[in-house]
Formats: sequence, structure tokens, C-alpha cells
Amino acid sequence: MGAEPGIAVIGVGADGLDGLTPAQWRQLHDADPVAASPRLLPELQERLPGRTLLSTREPGPLLDALAAARQRGERPAVLASGDPLWFGIGRRLAERFGADALRVQPAPSALQLAFARLARPWQDAAWVSLHGRDDQALLTALGRRPPALVVLTDAGAGGPAPVRQLLQAQGLAPAYELWLMERLGHPAERRWLLEAHDPLPADLDPLHLVLLLARPPERPDPAGLPRFGLADGLWLQHDDHPGLMTKREVRIQLLADLDLPDRGVLWDLGAGTGSIGLEALRLCPALALWAVERRSGGADLIRANAQRLGLQPTAVLEGEALALLPQLPDPDRVVIGGGRDRPQLLQAVLQRLRPGGVVVLPLATLEPLAGLRPLLEEAGLRLSLTQLQISRGVPLAEGTRLAPLNPVLVLRGHRP
Repeated sequence: MGAEPGIAVIGVGADGLDGLTPAQWRQLHDADPVAASPRLLPELQERLPGRTLLSTREPGPLLDALAAARQRGERPAVLASGDPLWFGIGRRLAERFGADALRVQPAPSALQLAFARLARPWQDAAWVSLHGRDDQALLTALGRRPPALVVLTDAGAGGPAPVRQLLQAQGLAPAYELWLMERLGHPAERRWLLEAHDPLPADLDPLHLVLLLARPPERPDPAGLPRFGLADGLWLQHDDHPGLMTKREVRIQLLADLDLPDRGVLWDLGAGTGSIGLEALRLCPALALWAVERRSGGADLIRANAQRLGLQPTAVLEGEALALLPQLPDPDRVVIGGGRDRPQLLQAVLQRLRPGGVVVLPLATLEPLAGLRPLLEEAGLRLSLTQLQISRGVPLAEGTRLAPLNPVLVLRGHRP
């Protein structure tokens, strides 16, 4: 007995059977049984008389029927939406029959069609699905600040509304264009670019997706901004490391721990986007801010953020902080970001910190604490240690849940 016949798995677009090629129709004429979604079965019955038609709605019975057909030597075919291997029945077929038994011919996926409609390359895109899932995957994806993010929404759980609410809750609404794509590939497809306060279409079809495209935040009016605690989405960030910045709630605590004087010298070492030092400068305009960032392009990014806020740091330097410290005047306040050389950097800071000075170190992990704390103690500084465990409210069905940010330890030293 020869090998069992393979299964033709053919992708169908939103335009239905009219989008199939002549070669695919020839395959269907040679196939029996033919499986498809219930919406296609009446048309298949007219166009393929005499065929055994199966519904793909219940995968379990369908797989059993396909297995029986193959044992009888028949040549089954399965019609599936879009790309059958992307959130489609292709996975179940491969698990049951093995990849060698399938001959997959995908139609364009919803992702391809969405980006094609905007003529935008999508090799940098990410995607998440909310179908039957909570929003943690979306929160994680937004934390990475992808340049493009496709969200497969769950129409039964509010469709695109939770996406908009979550963007707002995370302070990222200004950072993304929100495109709503409906019935992609169908003659009646629609798409909208929705601004923050635009209402959702009342007649939105369940067959839709949300496409988020990063955009530079609009230039703010500094006079209209809060005194401190600026939203994360307001800051320009590195394109290759979006989301790598001190979050708003942590920034607020660090500014409080710095106990900023009206005047004096502030060192922001490992300044990143410049958010801590620049917010300190907004609070105390007479401070002399010296920001140091080693990442290539870091100085330009900090200057750009300063310009957007109408601020003028004393100096923004790019390079290794240890090598640049001799150029800086003795500090009254110091914040030290991450980096492997943090112990050596702290030692150099403690040699220069003025009486009454404060040094603050935010730590994302526990391990550095063992090496940094003794340095502060040996230098005679008064220590405090705080753990920040911040949660943000995000929508959950008809209510709100708390989504935790990564915990942060704040090690503070005060020189008497």
C-alpha cells in the first residue's frame, strides 16, 4: 500500500472563493472531501456539486474525517482564512498529520495586507493577539516601544477600545498612530487613522485589527506641562532601544530622593534620554546640570529633549563617565545610572562629592547592592534603601487591574 494522499491547504482572502486562482480551482475539482468555513460551504456546494463538504468550525471532528479520507485513498483539501499557518488551522493539521503531508498555499495574511495598504515596510513589525487572552502580552510589547505593532483584537472583549485605554494608561498615546483596519482584502474593506478622542465606528465589523505605528511625540508647549513627572511618551528615545528609560513613577521618586537645592551642581551620569536631569532642571532652573551618556548619539538625544522642553543644560557630554569626570566641577547632587563600572564610578564620585551632597543610585537588580553599599558606608554617608514596586491601572473587561512595572531599588547616600 502506498503513502496516504497529502492534504491541499489553500488560503482564502476576505474576497472569498472569487480570489482563488485557476490552478487552485483545479485542485479543488480533483479533491474530495473539501473543508471550509461555514460561510463558504453554500457557494462550494453550487460550484463543486457531488463533493463531500466538511466544516472547519469544529477542528476535532474535522481532523478525524480528514484522517479517514486519507486512509480511503481520497485527496482532501482544506480552505482556510489568509495564511493557514498564522493563527489558522494549519498548526492543528501539522500536529495531526505532519508537515510532509501538507501542501500549503497561503493567501496574504492580515499583517501583509495592513502594511500594504499603507505602503510601509514591515520587517521591523511586532504583533500580539488578544483573542481569549489578557493584555499582558500587549503591555510587554509596548514596553519595548516597537516601531510598528499589530494587535489582533478580540471583538467580544471590546475590540480596539482596550488598546486605546492601555495606551492612555501607559502615557503612550502621543507616541503612536492608531490605525483601525477592517475586512482587509474584502471589496468593502475600510481603514481609519484614529486620534485620541475620535469615536470608534459604531458599525465596526468583527473582522478587524489594530495597527500601531510609532511617531515622534509632538513638540510640547513647556508652559502647559506639569512641573515634574512628565509622561513617558513625551520623551524622544533611542530608535534601537526604545522603552529603555526611567519610568515616570521611578523618576518622581528619584527627584524627591535627590533633595534638590535651588542652586548647585547636578551630575546625571548614564543619563539615557536625559529625563532625570532635565526634570530636575525644570524644578530648579538655577542648577548647573552636567549630563553624561556613553551611548553613541546619546548627547544629541539629550539635547533634543532639552530643546523640546525649553531647557539649557550646562553641558551634555558623550563618552565614558570615568574618563570625563575630570572635566566636571565638584557636584552637590549625583544620580548614577547602570553600567558595569558603577563601583569605580561611585568611588570617583565620593572623592568629589561636596559636604551636604547626595548621591542616588537606581538598581534594577539586587546583585550590585552588595558592592555599592559598603562604598557609601566606608565614606561615612548616611544610607537609605527603598524598593519601588509600581503598578499601573489597565483596563480589564468592565473594570481595572493593576499591571506591575519591574521593581527598582533606590540606594541613597547623604554626606553630612
